[in-house]
This record gives sequence, structure tokens and C-alpha cells, in this order.
Amino acid sequence: MQRLTIDIVSDVTCPWCIIGYQSLKLALQQLEKELAATLSWHPFEINPQVGKQGQIKRENLQQKYGLSDEQIAQNFDNITKRANELGFDMRLDKQSHTYNTFDAHRLLHWAKLQGQDTALKMALFTLYFTDGGNPSDHQALLQQVDQLGLDVDAAKQILASDSYAEEVRADISHYQQLGITSVPTFVINGKYGISGGQPVESFVEGLRNLALKERGNSGK
Repeated sequence: MQRLTIDIVSDVTCPWCIIGYQSLKLALQQLEKELAATLSWHPFEINPQVGKQGQIKRENLQQKYGLSDEQIAQNFDNITKRANELGFDMRLDKQSHTYNTFDAHRLLHWAKLQGQDTALKMALFTLYFTDGGNPSDHQALLQQVDQLGLDVDAAKQILASDSYAEEVRADISHYQQLGITSVPTFVINGKYGISGGQPVESFVEGLRNLALKERGNSGK
């Protein structure tokens, strides 16, 4: 069985990141007899300029992309439909703001050291997209940590300091230097990229082809 490493570059307030991950997860289930994958999450800030109080999402989208209210509403409908079809409860109507996610990424780095990055990432996706919560709010972050059974006191100390800030910035810089400017991006075996919230079948085809290519390169 071919083994792949998949580095997932994403942000917790990016709807296409959870859509892409849900598609990837379903694709890996379909391919479980052909390949095995080790997943690792990496940070990206889609709105690093936004303060902890957040910015109204419609304002943000209008400023960044010049979208009209009608276009934003249509995009929200499409995103909600895609996510729900993939088994994620997306409720964009509950979330009116976008937020700074740097502290969330620092906690994710800490969780990754314990092998809990996927669990915390999913909790943060749910906090933001399903519950309409604020992923820059320290109490909200600590609640997710507590619900996962992780060390709340340790997490509190991290948030009260600049712990892992350097590591997160270095990780962001590393993937920017590789040319990644949008998310989600899935880096396979450190050299192949799949971008965006692709359909399940696109992931199946892409991963299968890359697994065959890697098998050929290894001579097996």
C-alpha cells in the first residue's frame, strides 16, 4: 500500500478549507484499500489585518473582491450547499463577522505537538461556521480545548504569552515561499499540490494518480 503525506495549508475562517477537507476525507475513505495518508495542518491567515473584534464579513468581501450583496448571497448559498452535502453543518447566516486567527493558529501548533491538531481544527471550524463563534476570543478557544480534554491551564498560558508565535510565522512564511497564496492547498509528499475545495471525485483521481506516480518513482 502506498503511503502519502498530506500537508494541509488552511485557515479556520475559510469556508472552502472545511469543504476541501471534507472532500479529502471522503476521498481517502474511498481509497483506503489503495493508499494510506498522514495528515498535517499548517497555518494561513486570510485576514491578518483584521483585529480581534473582527470585521463585518460583507464589508470584508466587498473590500477584497468587490462583490455585490447579491453576489455574496449567492456565494453563501453555494458554500452552504456544498458543505452540507459533504456532511458539515454550515450556517453562514449565524456568522456576521470575520476574525483574526493568529492565536487560534498558535493553539493549533500546540495541539499538533500532541497529535490533536485535526481534532482542534474541526472544533474551531464548528465554532466558527456552525455555532457562529469568535475564534479570536480566548474564552471560546479555551472552551474548545476543554471539550477535547486537553490541558486548559497550558492553553491559557499559551494565549497569555507569545508562545509558538515564531513557529507559526515561520510555517506561514515557508508555504508562502513555496508560492501558496490561497487556501486550502494540499501538498502531497512535499512536492505536489491540490488547491481549493475540490469535489470528492477530483481528490480520488488526483491522489490515485499521485500514488501511482510515487510508486513508480520508488521502483515498487
